[in-house]
Amino acid sequence: MSGPDAVGHREGQTFAGGSLWARFANLVKLPHTLFALPFALVGVVYASYSAPVGWRQIALVVLAFSAARFAAMGFNRIVDRGLDALNPRTRGRELPTGKLTVTQAAGAVTLASAVFVYSAARLNPLCLWLSPVALAWVLAYSYTKRFTHWSHLWLGISLAMAPAGGYLAVAGAWSSPPWTLLALSLSVATWVAGFDVFYALADEDFDRAFGLRSLVVKLGQRGSIGVAQVLHAVTLAGLLLFGWGAHLGALYFVGVALAGIILVREHSLVKPGDLSKLDAAFFTMNGVMSVVVFVFALGDRLL
Repeated sequence: MSGPDAVGHREGQTFAGGSLWARFANLVKLPHTLFALPFALVGVVYASYSAPVGWRQIALVVLAFSAARFAAMGFNRIVDRGLDALNPRTRGRELPTGKLTVTQAAGAVTLASAVFVYSAARLNPLCLWLSPVALAWVLAYSYTKRFTHWSHLWLGISLAMAPAGGYLAVAGAWSSPPWTLLALSLSVATWVAGFDVFYALADEDFDRAFGLRSLVVKLGQRGSIGVAQVLHAVTLAGLLLFGWGAHLGALYFVGVALAGIILVREHSLVKPGDLSKLDAAFFTMNGVMSVVVFVFALGDRLL
């Protein structure tokens, strides 16, 4: 995985330039918002079968998701700034290099958290009441590698709130039947957990040296890649189950088939002992996969 090293190379998916906007965007890896945001919109699409959807709601869902993710990533950078300064892959990040101060980052996290709660309040009372719980969960993720090898699943559940939140934002209540939204959320949780295992491959040696935990540390490359394969098989099964339970049409299932092809391709790029294509597997394949599922779900709804 490309990243900063002794000569100061930048990590992948970062913006060039020294503007304050670019520094904050790089602090939270802004392009990664694309990973799970489409699934929040799949939740909106699903809710539209039983409740009217307006542009105001869609805008608030996008704002709430983006703000929550900004807060979680910014908080993670604050918590991990000492470790990031020691890791050759991450020592070029904004806090270790002083491009941003802890005060600036903390201020941005506080503002993003407030925007998230405000957006939830503007959606409906249920979203408002659930917003502190969701925020506490996503912020707590930053500490999980200190005590569990399964931090990947904690992150997966964090982003699995996206489709559930998108649905609740429109419908104001859980789905009927209840298991359909659970199946969709499970798909996102296992999808994220699986590709987060890939992300952890790049830090195996560092995590071992500093006592951090991950499936890669526990199982090694071959074992953890095997777990990622199982997780992504569950992802596809969950997407199929959701589509069946929600009575979606053929176009949605075409999208799931394409998502399956993308995941197979992703796994073909990463092999034990060969991480040369990890960037393509992590960044490109996952960004495309979530968009494909959303576009085909939306197309199925509109057509």
